[in-house]
Amino acid sequence: MSTTIALVVRPRGKPIKNLPEETTVGREDSAAELYKLIAASSKISVHRLKITKGSDGSAIPNSSSVTVQDTGLRNKSTIDVKDLGPQISWRTVFVVEYLGPLIIHPIFYLLLTRPPSELQTISLLMIMLHFLKREYETLFVHRFSLATMPALNIFKNSAHYWLLAGVNIAFWTYLPSAPTAKAANPVFKYAGVAMFVVGELGNFSNHLTLRDLRKPGSTERGIPKGLGFSLVTCPNYMFETVAWLGILSVNWSLSTAIFAVAAVGQMAVWARKKEMRYRKEFGAEYKRKRFYILPGIY
Repeated sequence: MSTTIALVVRPRGKPIKNLPEETTVGREDSAAELYKLIAASSKISVHRLKITKGSDGSAIPNSSSVTVQDTGLRNKSTIDVKDLGPQISWRTVFVVEYLGPLIIHPIFYLLLTRPPSELQTISLLMIMLHFLKREYETLFVHRFSLATMPALNIFKNSAHYWLLAGVNIAFWTYLPSAPTAKAANPVFKYAGVAMFVVGELGNFSNHLTLRDLRKPGSTERGIPKGLGFSLVTCPNYMFETVAWLGILSVNWSLSTAIFAVAAVGQMAVWARKKEMRYRKEFGAEYKRKRFYILPGIY
């Protein structure tokens, strides 16, 4: 049996009803167990809590692989507990985000096209397949390192897909006067479809690789290897870019270009952060990448 220690508990920010002034936990217990103890005492969801050390404000992870002793807490140490407010699962947020284009595009396609052109139909199919794939990955492929996010974030996160990828692209793609209403250029049509297929398959392959780096219920990751990982930090973003360039080659819509630029810009920020994290986390074991998302460009 591990030696127990007493911790002084303080609220951080707004008061938390039923928060104990002190709690007892084993030195060899996991940090996740500490979260469960505080949650049970406070009668609040464990996902709403953030615990930090009173001495320096450093975060204590809600992790089963980190012990209380590993965090540096000792007998009579002080911990600060913050209520993060209502939370919602990352998986739910992703499902809702991607649902927007899946609802909006068929509605605009049916209402605006008279009759639909070949390019308008191909555009619809490509976008539907793209977001159906994302929904599938959300439900059956992705493993999330964090269980929840603030509930209100669902509105901010969904706006990007419901408005920019949904209403924005759909309206300008399915209008009778849109470039997609004209006769298809075989070169751009077939090249676009080919780029889309390569991009989606490559992206899916990368997501399977990334999933297998993390065991179920774990936040630990390994160094990704495989398709494209020797070229850039995040080949999944590279293939995502290729897929959207394929869609743009088919519909030649400024609205699609605007969404693609916004999406690639955000992915570039994420990719650079991931490269920095890999360098810090794995040190000399990790082969540093010169390009984060697009070989020879960025």
